[in-house]
Amino acid sequence: MIPTQPFGNTGHESTRTIFGAAALWGASEEEAERTLELLDAHGINHIDTAAIYGRSERRVGGWMPAHRDRFFLATKTGERTYEKAKAGFEHSLERLQTDHVDLLQLHNLVDEGEWETALGPGGALEYAIEARAQGLTRNIGVTGHGVTVAAMHLRSLERFPFDSVLLPYNYVMMQNPQYAADFEALSKVCAERSIAFQTIKGITLGPWNEKEHTHGTWYEPLSEQVDIDRAVHWVLGRPGVFLNTAGDLKLLPKVFDAASRYAARTSDDAMRELVTKRDMAPLFV
Repeated sequence: MIPTQPFGNTGHESTRTIFGAAALWGASEEEAERTLELLDAHGINHIDTAAIYGRSERRVGGWMPAHRDRFFLATKTGERTYEKAKAGFEHSLERLQTDHVDLLQLHNLVDEGEWETALGPGGALEYAIEARAQGLTRNIGVTGHGVTVAAMHLRSLERFPFDSVLLPYNYVMMQNPQYAADFEALSKVCAERSIAFQTIKGITLGPWNEKEHTHGTWYEPLSEQVDIDRAVHWVLGRPGVFLNTAGDLKLLPKVFDAASRYAARTSDDAMRELVTKRDMAPLFV
């Protein structure tokens, strides 16, 4: 079983490894049922999905009539205006077959113009606050990709007291001095304010470039169990963080297996060895 810890100030004890339901993008009902069994086997109690993740919300919704109380349920909106966020989130609730989620996140909020729209008058945040007041979501978060995301999340937290953040975290990306500095600054603020700190891209090998895509992730992932063990144990070695799993059902059992066996953080020497062995490269530059 995978240990739990407080998910920020939400009052929920979430498994440190969160199911990234992007893995259900093109999944059949049968694949979704097998995935639910896998979540059960590892005690996973937190699901993270989004409106743009293909069939994901529908597949997760298939579980909700019987299992809603077992999961902290999070989804995302990529819309930036009040009206579009409202319409999109109402459709998400329909697909998820629930009358509320536990966390509604403003998705990939890193572009300056989109940030101003979403957090300004008539923006998506205005709707999220209304949805929370109506009981349609219990918490509000913000997510993002890229090398500027940690700095942008800090700005977002100056504008509004979000309950969670989500951003990339892996050994290679943390070798970027500016990103590492921004990440540490964000981590400090989140710890001080009890804001849940979710991480993604933990098992990234690098961009696909010209390689054949062998997995459902939009980046090339580590795929050997021993390599995934090292990467996952390095991420989980940072106190307080959550590891959101990769968007590929074939990798999911390996990530859960690695997380369930976590005992100590992978050393930086071991990570440098892995980087050289697998020719790992930054996903974002």
